[in-house]
Amino acid sequence: MKTIAITGATGQIGYALTFQLMHMFHDDHIHLKLIDMPSQSEKLEAMKMELEDCAFKNLSNVIITDDLEVGFKDVDWALLVGSMPRKAGMERADLLKLNGAIFKDQGKVINQVAKHSVKVLVVGNPCNTNALIACHHAPDIPDQQFFALTMLDQLRAQSQIALKAGVHVNQVKDMIIFGNHSATQFPAYEFVEIDDQKATDVISDHDWFDHQFVPTVQKRGAHVIKVRGGSSAASAANAVCETVRRVDHSDHLPFSLGVMSKGEYGAHPGLIVSYPCISNHGRITIQDQWPISDKAKAYLTKTFDELKAEYDLIQRLGLID
Repeated sequence: MKTIAITGATGQIGYALTFQLMHMFHDDHIHLKLIDMPSQSEKLEAMKMELEDCAFKNLSNVIITDDLEVGFKDVDWALLVGSMPRKAGMERADLLKLNGAIFKDQGKVINQVAKHSVKVLVVGNPCNTNALIACHHAPDIPDQQFFALTMLDQLRAQSQIALKAGVHVNQVKDMIIFGNHSATQFPAYEFVEIDDQKATDVISDHDWFDHQFVPTVQKRGAHVIKVRGGSSAASAANAVCETVRRVDHSDHLPFSLGVMSKGEYGAHPGLIVSYPCISNHGRITIQDQWPISDKAKAYLTKTFDELKAEYDLIQRLGLID
């Protein structure tokens, strides 16, 4: 049985995620812990009612709470979705200061009451640095069990290449996101294969990759907000489910995951960086020998520098030592 906690459960992502999880993990028995602020207590109660009304055969129990100690007690997965959204006129430093305090507190409680084997996936933005803050304040939990969500970026990129090539998305392999979950991320198209051929051979318009594909993926989240009037919800929930599935199982295929860096590919050690990863039933290995072209190095330098700047900022804010 998996015990899964979801913070910000009544938000749009949390709501979509709760029900997607039940469908995706239909072979597992799930004990759900839905966490949100006291002001959301009635919405939490309504979610519990809806879960009961779905009569999911794999749902063992549902706990709703605003108490982090109750919510994180003995969990196998902590899905940290809830965070303050960035508002008009708000600087990145303001967002990090607000959300940093949230993830600092959550990291401390996870350290105290969660299973030592807990896996923590941070969704709330800026997710790489928020994951680093949570990890820093959970010193008894191995840092290789803290992750940031970049699967959404991978799936966005995979879909864009499939659309351009006129193929099914399942034919697109080895699409990996490097760096930060931000507009500096690098969707590493040079490694992508379509039916065992390089995507750069299948798609003859090579200018498309740098001038359309990369910026489209980098700015996709902002574009969704502009068109929808709100951030990605269902697609983000789907990416969380896919990440949990890929981490918990073993298919030996690389996927994008924000993990603790030891300096791979030139990143500063001690940052949460998206890399190509392979899971062996929860044990994550970074694939650190992929050949990087000079063009790719320029992209990597930019996104790694941004992550280091965020690290320096949270140090100045006193969110980490």
